[in-house]
Amino acid sequence: MRPAGTLTLGILALAAGSVAALAQSAVISARSGLIHYVEGQVYLGDQLVETKFGVFPEVKENQQLKTEEGRAEVLLTPGVFLRLGENSSFRMVTNRLIDTRLEFLTGSAIVEAEDIAKDNSVTVVYGDATVHPTKKGVYRLDSEANELRVYDGLAEVTAGDQTVEVKEGHVIALDTLAVRRFDKTVTDALNRWSERRDGYVSMANVEAANSLRSSLYSSGSLFSSGWYWNSFFGMYSYVPGFGGMFYSPYGNAFFSPFDVAMAYMPGYFYYPSYYGSGYGGGASGYGKAYNSILYKSVPVPSHGSPGGLARSGGTIATDYRSSVGYLGGGSSSTVSVGSSPVSASHGGGSVGSGGGGGHH
Repeated sequence: MRPAGTLTLGILALAAGSVAALAQSAVISARSGLIHYVEGQVYLGDQLVETKFGVFPEVKENQQLKTEEGRAEVLLTPGVFLRLGENSSFRMVTNRLIDTRLEFLTGSAIVEAEDIAKDNSVTVVYGDATVHPTKKGVYRLDSEANELRVYDGLAEVTAGDQTVEVKEGHVIALDTLAVRRFDKTVTDALNRWSERRDGYVSMANVEAANSLRSSLYSSGSLFSSGWYWNSFFGMYSYVPGFGGMFYSPYGNAFFSPFDVAMAYMPGYFYYPSYYGSGYGGGASGYGKAYNSILYKSVPVPSHGSPGGLARSGGTIATDYRSSVGYLGGGSSSTVSVGSSPVSASHGGGSVGSGGGGGHH
């Protein structure tokens, strides 16, 4: 398990906005099955998984990953995570992106699909049933109850010659294919851990997308969505392609390189036209009206963050929710971060919260 101090340093480094954060940027999209994060006792076959910074074991075809008093997060196709609870296991059947297939064996597992590409496929086999998530969502399997719960999204479940669609807020028995509603607000430690992990991946996305934006603009390189390395967090994050920003099933924001400027708010900026209309005047920058939406935030120590997005014990914005701001060259706007106002001025550009503005 990574120490809390490592996460704190990662958050502060993220706030710095350094392009060097992803100088070693890499995309991994050749195979599914990278063991991205573990805590406690996790075994790949008979070997205890011991993680090192920047080194991630892979669950290869026919290998089994199991947890005892521990948890594990595995990267499947780009944008799709498998998260194992305690005393749980699965076997990788095929790890090709076009046909990722795994056999769920014991315990509890959550599949979170932030994005499912048209040419990729993820299928989970349990007993005589196959589960195929078809939309972005959160899907939970429990072997003891022999059930699949769809917290968000849509799944196709097949047993024999019968296929049933399972919608959000419904649970299906994997032996009889009987479907009923359930209360999505009733969760446990595994659900909450999965949501926290999604929040960390979302925070890592901001610097990943920003560094890609800088390199793409300078080099004119091509870009495709995928897993990208964030050296500050020591983890991969999902960066979507040209479709803009989107929210994960848990409500956390993920930016493409061409939309992350809305989160970073540099002194000179441009917002794509589909986020609003009307150019700001002034000589030192221009922008467009956009829907900024109320931020989720994470706390910052009282000394603030290097290069500061926030100072004086304020917060770093990590996610959009709802409000409208207009940021034009030579003008300023105020939006909300948590319960605190944030001013953003351009032609010098500053963002601050909790009693002070950090300058870019």
